[in-house]
Amino acid sequence: MKDRYIKNIDTEAALELEGLVSYQKGQIVSKTLAQNGSVSLTLFAFDEGEEISSHESDGDAMVIALDGEGLITIGGKEHLLEKGKTIVMPAKIPHAVHAKKPFKMLLIVVFAK
Repeated sequence: MKDRYIKNIDTEAALELEGLVSYQKGQIVSKTLAQNGSVSLTLFAFDEGEEISSHESDGDAMVIALDGEGLITIGGKEHLLEKGKTIVMPAKIPHAVHAKKPFKMLLIVVFAK
């Protein structure tokens, strides 16, 4: 069997990403799909009011909103993200995520080699 680079997800099947991670009261739930020195793919489900506080990343991070409503803060500027919207958080710029309503997202981080 060939090594898989993307895990925790069925292959050769059409899937709805938002259904692969569930909301849990008072929590942030995550499911890592891939992680190595070049890229990280992670699904998140934030209960309303939950957040990831301000931090920096060594890679550019793209958030794709799958459900709900999240407030993304990048370098002190707030951006409202709703289902179907995407935003890029540049490397080395402080950023945070706050769930205004229950919020699901796919986070893709690309690291320079």
